Amino acid sequence: MTRRIVRTIIQVSVAAVFSFIVIFFLDRNFRVLPNAIHTYLPSHHHGSVITDITLTKCSSYNLFSSCKLDTTIWRRVEKDLYLGKSLMSSAYLHVQRKREEELTPDDKVVVDVTVGRLNPATSSTKSSKDADDADEKWESRPGGIWIKRSSKKGASDSKDAVTALDVLFGDDAVEARPGWAITGTQLLLDVGSSIPAGHITIRRGAQQEAIKPIPRVRDNGRFKIMQLADLHLSTGVGHCRDALPEDWNGGKCEADPRTLDFVAKVLEEEKPDLVVLSGDQVNGETAPDTQSAIFKYAQLLIKHKVPYVSIFGNHDDEGSMSRSAQMDLIEQLPYSLSRAGPEDIDGVGNYYIEVLAKGGSGHSAITVYLLDTHAYSPNERKFHGYDWIKKNQIDWFRNTAQGLKKKHKEYTRHHMDVAFIHIPIPEYVKENLTLVGDWKEPATSPAYNSGFYDALVEEGISMVSCGHDHVNEYCAMSTTEEHKPALWMCYGGATGFGGYAGYGGYHRKIRIFDFNTNEARITTWKRVEWGENTGKRLDELIIVDAGRVVAPMQG
Repeated sequence: MTRRIVRTIIQVSVAAVFSFIVIFFLDRNFRVLPNAIHTYLPSHHHGSVITDITLTKCSSYNLFSSCKLDTTIWRRVEKDLYLGKSLMSSAYLHVQRKREEELTPDDKVVVDVTVGRLNPATSSTKSSKDADDADEKWESRPGGIWIKRSSKKGASDSKDAVTALDVLFGDDAVEARPGWAITGTQLLLDVGSSIPAGHITIRRGAQQEAIKPIPRVRDNGRFKIMQLADLHLSTGVGHCRDALPEDWNGGKCEADPRTLDFVAKVLEEEKPDLVVLSGDQVNGETAPDTQSAIFKYAQLLIKHKVPYVSIFGNHDDEGSMSRSAQMDLIEQLPYSLSRAGPEDIDGVGNYYIEVLAKGGSGHSAITVYLLDTHAYSPNERKFHGYDWIKKNQIDWFRNTAQGLKKKHKEYTRHHMDVAFIHIPIPEYVKENLTLVGDWKEPATSPAYNSGFYDALVEEGISMVSCGHDHVNEYCAMSTTEEHKPALWMCYGGATGFGGYAGYGGYHRKIRIFDFNTNEARITTWKRVEWGENTGKRLDELIIVDAGRVVAPMQG
């Protein structure tokens, strides 16, 4: 009796699996299942698909032209394709979108998009896919856009269905989001040479989950941080400022390509475990599309599979995106460990990350604190210059550091704590500091001292490093009242050619911090972009040893 029951169960199971497979393949071609069921099948796209794309142009000369379409049908990509630089003209991309269950038999799904002057069907590089889909015609849209749409059953479920569209700007535009790709040539608009050209980028399928590595000390006990200070990237290639040599590479110096080439070279040679972007990644006034500038550094770090964290400087949000909007974008990118931080304290980007000990340990070996130093003084008449770290940020930092200490004591070696900010705190200009490296310009610290230095020292932070003052590239050690080492305050040295560097023949720098957890030691040095010291470690210096801040060795 028992064998008969088992045999029956097996037969029913086999029949059920066979029926599911048959229905699955029938549905892919003929959609025999109800629309409501599709949402729960892994092969179907959650959300919506694009059914049409168009571009509108409008001019203040023509009162009858409009860049707005029926909002019940069309959704506008809120980026003026002229980037707000044309006195009289604007242009926008629009898409029609529908959820899969809302599609009717008359709807067509966009399965391919490109941009160019010629019909892709007449191109000599026509693919076999084009030949196979001869019944799906390329359709022309304004701006040189070509779309291919399908009314086939199951088109919305296919891997070719276009589910999202965006536009990026500049001849050097790149995509950093997983599943997205720039397609075709630049949009065919009469934008002029002064306006970066727009490029359509599309996503097929559902939004992909970004890779988020957990930082961990290597098996040899080492962990290396690269600080990138003041990249000053633009929308488009940008213009070099104070570049040396002026006739670099025998031609015109383009800021962003040269900056990113420098970063790529040091990434490949130093092989850091973490990159800290310490503010002014974006040169706001030359970045009318901030997103395009962000993607340039993000794509490079993603390509090298290096985790990174970022904070903002005073120029990042002077372009098209607020701090909050930028952080929302950056948080979703692969390898980005950046976070907006608590909403109830001032600024965007107050957070910390833990670097786990080597092996399979769950203990933190290094804590990296990052805080937003804001931008310009909110009370210029009383405190001129730059803003300061606010009391609620300092309270958050103290409470966080004290809350972590108990857990950190479980680590059998010395735990190390460091911090990164953008604008230097007032103590960078204290008297009797021990300096290693070049001081070239006055430190532009806030005029108001909010007390963050005291919090850093009292909570056992060994080192804080900033950017902002581009040609300062030193580390300065402060001391206690008993003349014992208290805190190292470093500068990253500006990396980007889009920012100033005109004090005394400055060459762009990148600062490295090497953590040896076996000895509880931190060593720092700089790498230079050009000159006789290229490839060398400049001003190599031990700043922490046996877990304690130490003075520089003499000689």
